[in-house]
Amino acid sequence: MTDTLPTTTATHLDETWWRDAAVYQIYPRSFADSNGDGIGDLPGITSRVPYLRELGVDAVWLSPFYPSALADGGYDVDDYRAVDPRLGTLDDFDDLIEALDEAGIRCIVDIVPNHTSDRHIWFQEALASPKGSAARDRYLFRDGLGENGELPPADWTSTFGGPAWTAVGDGQWYHHFFATEQPDLNWKNRDVRDDFLETLRFWSDRGVQGFRIDVAHGLAKDLPEVLPSQAELDALPLDGTHPMWDRDDVHEIYAEWRTVFNSYTPARTAVAEAWVAADRRARYASAAGLGQAFNFDLLEADFDAAQFRSVIEFNLALSEQSGSSSTWVFSNHDVVRHATRYGLPPLSGRRVKQGGEWLLSGGTEPALDRELGLRRARAATLLELALPGSAYLYQGEELGLQEVADIPAAERQDPSFFRNPGRDIGRDGCRVPIPWATDGPSFGFGAAAPHLPQPAWFGASSVEAEESDPDSTLNLYRSALALRSRLRSGGLEWIETGRADVLAFRRPNGWISVTTFGDDPVPLPDGELLLASAPVSNGILPGAATAWIRA
Repeated sequence: MTDTLPTTTATHLDETWWRDAAVYQIYPRSFADSNGDGIGDLPGITSRVPYLRELGVDAVWLSPFYPSALADGGYDVDDYRAVDPRLGTLDDFDDLIEALDEAGIRCIVDIVPNHTSDRHIWFQEALASPKGSAARDRYLFRDGLGENGELPPADWTSTFGGPAWTAVGDGQWYHHFFATEQPDLNWKNRDVRDDFLETLRFWSDRGVQGFRIDVAHGLAKDLPEVLPSQAELDALPLDGTHPMWDRDDVHEIYAEWRTVFNSYTPARTAVAEAWVAADRRARYASAAGLGQAFNFDLLEADFDAAQFRSVIEFNLALSEQSGSSSTWVFSNHDVVRHATRYGLPPLSGRRVKQGGEWLLSGGTEPALDRELGLRRARAATLLELALPGSAYLYQGEELGLQEVADIPAAERQDPSFFRNPGRDIGRDGCRVPIPWATDGPSFGFGAAAPHLPQPAWFGASSVEAEESDPDSTLNLYRSALALRSRLRSGGLEWIETGRADVLAFRRPNGWISVTTFGDDPVPLPDGELLLASAPVSNGILPGAATAWIRA
């Protein structure tokens, strides 16, 4: 227990740490279970801080740990300034911050500002209040159509499937982009704006140094009096004037947030989850706003040299435009793990969810080449860690974990699975609790069976199994992060190799990264071999591999 809030050590006073940080995302319910109830918790994370320190990350990002009914994996928040009792207490949170601080690791927390849960005190007040009340104005309520409001205000559909409007029984309906249990907030309401400013201060005062902003492009909304149909809504341009998405006035909200962030020393930082056109991403990453925005372009790319180079060049140019730094990510809590994606046939431009077809088949079709997928994932990650900017890593990717496809329907939790039967299997496969030991009821996750079932093959990919293997993916990550902390600085200069399937670039201090995307090997430049994702023999880098050389 801590009697006072943790203080910030001198090592955390760098105002620009986030520009090239290695950030490790933790999905708290699936990281470490300290009390044997099958659910990961804050004390469990605290117990694993030595592991995080040895891994070599600069910060951890905690997915939501707030009180929640788990209608959407914790992204349905009951109280933004509390800890879910199943995950711990505020004292446990303070202990975690203190342990991270002592290890030289910063903490970023998830903020979910587009919606609350339907159990939030505000929404319960809105349900108990009449039409036109101040309580209802905090959300997006509309009169229904039909003689008694029995029909929804529009035929809009939710991101998770099904209708986006839910009736409350008095002729009015509320809007929700996501699950029914996640009513959207009205960000024109001053109560909403002020309350989130208080939330940002609350966590900043407890030692949090950054925030990940969920659905950052969805807050500002301007619904016309006569609502368009879903088809008409979809046809509107996403140019800053759309009534629901990526409106220009959303940046007025983030300007207020920036004032709060800059009132701290060091200034708090933030990163936007904004699924917007690339040419509109820079505004979210501006110094007057959130400061950084996620770049998901590599996550959506095939393992292809031309695609990777195009993505890298484009996003480095965007970073220069915004004055921020780019972010690089291959896996997170919403997508199929990249060790699996890279073992499946390439999308080749098809606009479908990567790995979605494979998941729907229960992991049988198309055929998965696990060995190739892991080999490519190791190469891609080593390239990622050589790039200028921040690298966001998802728990378990340092173990080379594959996606879990064959979770029984009765044990699934993701609302998209239940709302889109036969079309979307959901995101549970990347949220399965990670393995720490080679055996046991939960492979070291805790003393009891975990909340999502782990496959038998998890033991071979556990921390215990990989720690003693010098060639393991875990030890590759540890070595890469240790080297990166010493070598990172400045931009990059491309090296033309004459090979369409090879990418090579030079960083300051004579550091060179070379990646082969095809099957054929390539001779490496002269110099000291610092690290490679696959064995190098006689200066020859094999296919699907990355090497770092000091020239």
